[in-house]
Amino acid sequence: MTDVTDATFERDVLDRSTEVPVVVDLWAEWCGPCRTLGPILEKVVGETGGRVALAKVDIDHNPQVAASFAVQSIPAVFAIADKLVVDSFIGALPEQQVRAFVDGLAPVETEADRLVAAGDEASLRQALTVQSDHPGAVIALAELLAGRGDGEEALSLLERIPEGPESRRVAARARLGDAAAGVDGDIDDRLQGLLERVKDDEVARREFVDLLEMLGADDPRTPRYRRALASRLF
Repeated sequence: MTDVTDATFERDVLDRSTEVPVVVDLWAEWCGPCRTLGPILEKVVGETGGRVALAKVDIDHNPQVAASFAVQSIPAVFAIADKLVVDSFIGALPEQQVRAFVDGLAPVETEADRLVAAGDEASLRQALTVQSDHPGAVIALAELLAGRGDGEEALSLLERIPEGPESRRVAARARLGDAAAGVDGDIDDRLQGLLERVKDDEVARREFVDLLEMLGADDPRTPRYRRALASRLF
């Protein structure tokens, strides 16, 4: 489950929906039926084992998302797949109806899905022989490869699937190599140093952007450094 804002909607809902269907729950603190529906959605989507994602949007704090759906009453639930609304409902439905709604979105578990769930390298490689562009297998194996320094193979694997938040993060890790380890510590000095070179140095610019991908959009430093990058480039 992800709490989504106006700023993160494109990444956490639209981009994510190219990988798995995303159920968007539009709610507010003052809405009693929302408090009834919310736990049901979390339970039912959670039981899909990642085959469906849940994004919650507090409409009081994120008016742009609410406006984009032309919401007139809540709770309002929309299913997004490949960046398009494919289903929706209004109101606090009982669990049985919510389950039917979510089940209609969840793809049937395949042999490749079961191999990905095992998680080890041999199983992930076997999953890709069953389905060469299985997103879960590609991401998991690419991350494993990037973590042990096989960045070129990781990047080659990622070319099999559409770009999304997870694939960008893993690609950044693969390109950074050993330098990715610094993300766990204080990297402000490193980013500041790169910032002095980004305008005329493509390598520095790529490393700067990759470090921000590794930090993630939720890190408070990310928007600040993205603004700094834009001011240097433009």
